[in-house]
Amino acid sequence: MAADGKHANEPEHVTRLVAERLNAGDIDGIAELYEDDAVIAFPPGRTTTGIEAIKALYAGISEQGGKFPTDEEQLPTVHYGGLALTSTISADGKGTRTQVLRRQADGTWKRIIDRPEVR
Repeated sequence: MAADGKHANEPEHVTRLVAERLNAGDIDGIAELYEDDAVIAFPPGRTTTGIEAIKALYAGISEQGGKFPTDEEQLPTVHYGGLALTSTISADGKGTRTQVLRRQADGTWKRIIDRPEVR
């Protein structure tokens, strides 16, 4: 299914959509890309769990002027039924970003585990 620009019709679309939405300051739009009980391994050494905490995390990043690259190199996705493991090479080339996503009833994909910093 082709990307329509608004929905994560493939697991690989989520990374780009998160970056585009953060760069536009659309925190609610980012939250739509995570399941309600998702977990992010961030900030370093901690985890952020649940959609409200995830929104607060991204709001803080946005308020500090944080921007995400929208063109990181996508590594091959690994599928297992309704789950997908996606990864990108960080823009600085020094690490990878890894996520686990689950296919939703409507066919879109949402993150359930997000590890944005792996070195």
